[in-house]
Amino acid sequence: MSLLGGNLGYNLLRTLFPAEPKRMDGSTYNKNSKLETLLGPSIWTDLCDKIVVDFGCGAGIEAIEIAQRGAKRVYGVDVLDRWLNVAREEAAKVQCQNVVFCKAPPEPANVIISLDAFEHFADPAAILEAMSKMLAPGGFVLASFGPTWFHPLGGHLFSVFPWAHLIFSEEALCRWRSHIRNDGATRFDEVEGGLNQMTIARFERIVESSPFRMEKFELVPIRAAKAFHNKLTQEFLTAVVRCKLVLRDHSVF
Repeated sequence: MSLLGGNLGYNLLRTLFPAEPKRMDGSTYNKNSKLETLLGPSIWTDLCDKIVVDFGCGAGIEAIEIAQRGAKRVYGVDVLDRWLNVAREEAAKVQCQNVVFCKAPPEPANVIISLDAFEHFADPAAILEAMSKMLAPGGFVLASFGPTWFHPLGGHLFSVFPWAHLIFSEEALCRWRSHIRNDGATRFDEVEGGLNQMTIARFERIVESSPFRMEKFELVPIRAAKAFHNKLTQEFLTAVVRCKLVLRDHSVF
């Protein structure tokens, strides 16, 4: 339940934050591998000589990196043609031959990678169902995403200050955003990329009802709040969720 809405909330936002906040722009990874940062240095061993799907590949940076660092074949999957075209151009620039960008992989994968995506999918349960059909026997999903909804910046662009997306109403925030972006979004889930208000507890419930089970599940705390991170505070003080998902015994379904 938001505290500030209507014209009061909108006018406060317009007055205090007339321009787009400069944060969460990906600059953290400018000199680092995003894959290695989010999934750990052992990621290259996990992907070596494997058929890999980068699910939600965007501009293809990670898919190309995986292909260049030992994967047998890589399929960068995205629903948007404009991103697939950009990714193909990037692969051509570096003459990367063992990566293909498409809307669906033509063969089963040993590993599916998902980075910074589960807080954006409109129907994350349907995504897990789709992923389950892309895997070869013994395959698995490595996912990392965040910030989740109750993180200080869980509203992404809407988090003009910590927890602003919880303090201001959706209507006030979307009206404010309309002066920065012109896509006509009036709800969080209508913004480019989508924002599904994913919480840690909700993600656990979705996985529990999916064809997958958690083999590994790690909540990485906000560095400055590590001493205060526990079961009671994890929704508010977790920086990144990362996990390994494996298929359940099919006899269960």
